Formats: sequence, structure tokens, C-alpha cells
Amino acid sequence: MSGNLEHELKQRRQQKKILLMTHLVLGYPSLAINREVIRQMAEAGVDCIELQIPFSEPIADGPVILKANQRSLDQGITVEECLRFGQEMAAAFPQVRFLFMTYYNIVFKYGEAAFLRRTRDIGFCGTIVADLPPEEGQGYLATSKELGLAPVLFFTPTSSDERMRQVAAQGAGFVYCVARRGVTGRQTAFDQALDQYLARCRRATALPLAVGFGISNREDVARLADKADMAVIGTATIKLVDAQGPAAVGPFIAGLKVSL
Repeated sequence: MSGNLEHELKQRRQQKKILLMTHLVLGYPSLAINREVIRQMAEAGVDCIELQIPFSEPIADGPVILKANQRSLDQGITVEECLRFGQEMAAAFPQVRFLFMTYYNIVFKYGEAAFLRRTRDIGFCGTIVADLPPEEGQGYLATSKELGLAPVLFFTPTSSDERMRQVAAQGAGFVYCVARRGVTGRQTAFDQALDQYLARCRRATALPLAVGFGISNREDVARLADKADMAVIGTATIKLVDAQGPAAVGPFIAGLKVSL
């Protein structure tokens, strides 16, 4: 399915000016609220959802997602609960492509091959492991592709053109383009430097480009529409649920759409 994800995103892209991927931390503030938020995201037309399995040291994440990880762990969330919940969501919303996002310690402790088989069997299309560079993840990459899963890899603003080509050749599904240095949550500057970086990303691969870190409103999404294939909304949604409750998510996501 890794090739299928790439193909499907490209097909969807022909019908939309830009796709949307959202992110939430499983168990924060609760699985019941996660369920309602995902329903609203799906009904608002989100293309992909990354469900984060909480980890105690989420080094790529800023304070909002870090707090959500810690709160969920404090409440006792388990990897097994996350897997079962993911299976429920994939069955309930077949129009959405679901991926797990986590850190490698979670995968390693579960058992790499067992985790990936389970991910495939519950109906997910891929995984995003934020702290596993391809040089250290050859088994993960090979097993993912054997199972038809997309192991999504990262470009960053500090990646050289050659590094981008090397990374893209080993990933699948799409490439996650980190919009700026640092952790998630801080506002990204939409400037010439970002435009030049995304142009380099585009030259490096034929895979769809998903841009995340600091994307928080319709203006941000619109700025990406001609430069990338998918905008990633994470921290903004978590803040919204904290401030206004899950009912605010559907209108927020609907308001992000950019028409052809």
C-alpha cells in the first residue's frame, strides 16, 4: 500500500488545490474526545490523519504536544489501547488515510516487525517515526515496504540537495517537509527562504510533499497551495480543543480548505 498511498494522494491532489493532514495525540485529553475530533475531521474532508502514540521524550515536539503526550501517559494510555483505537477509527472512516506517528523506542519495545504488521492489519497505510534516520532504520524501511506500508521520511531546511535525494529514495507515500528549524508549534515565517526550501524539496523527489510545523490557519494553507501537496495541522487543533472543545474542530478544518 506504500505505492498506493503515493498514487492516491496524487489522485486526490488533482481534485483539490491542496490536501490536509491533521495530527492528534492519542489519549489527550481522552480517547472519547479523540473519537469525536476524528469524526469532525473526517466529515470536514481531511485526507490523512496522523495519530501520535504518546512517548515520554517527544524530542521533535513543542510544549503543546509535549504536554499532551505527558498528560496522556499520566492517565495510563498504553500502546495496545492506541492500536485498538486506531483499528476502530480506520474502520469507521475509510475515506481517511491513517498513519501512526511516534518515536522509535515505542516501535522497538513492541517489536519492530510485530508493530508494523499490526499497523498494516488494522488498516493503516504508513508510519512516521520522528527520531529514526534512514541510516539507522534499514530494517524498519525494508519491513514497511514488504508489508505495503509507507515509511514517511523527513526533509528539513538544513538538508542538502543530495541528502534530500538520498532520503526520498528510501521513503514512500509522501515526504514530510519540516517548514523550519526547531520543534512543532511555533509560527512559521512564510517568506522567500521557505519558498526556496520548498522548491528544493520539489526538485528532489516525485513523492507528494506534506509541509508541517507551525501551520495554523487558512492563510498558511493557501500560501502552500502552489508549493506543496498537503498541509499538516497539529498544534493548532490541540489548542483549539483545549480552548473551545471538540465541537470547534469541524468548522475550523472546513475553514482551512482552499478551492481550486
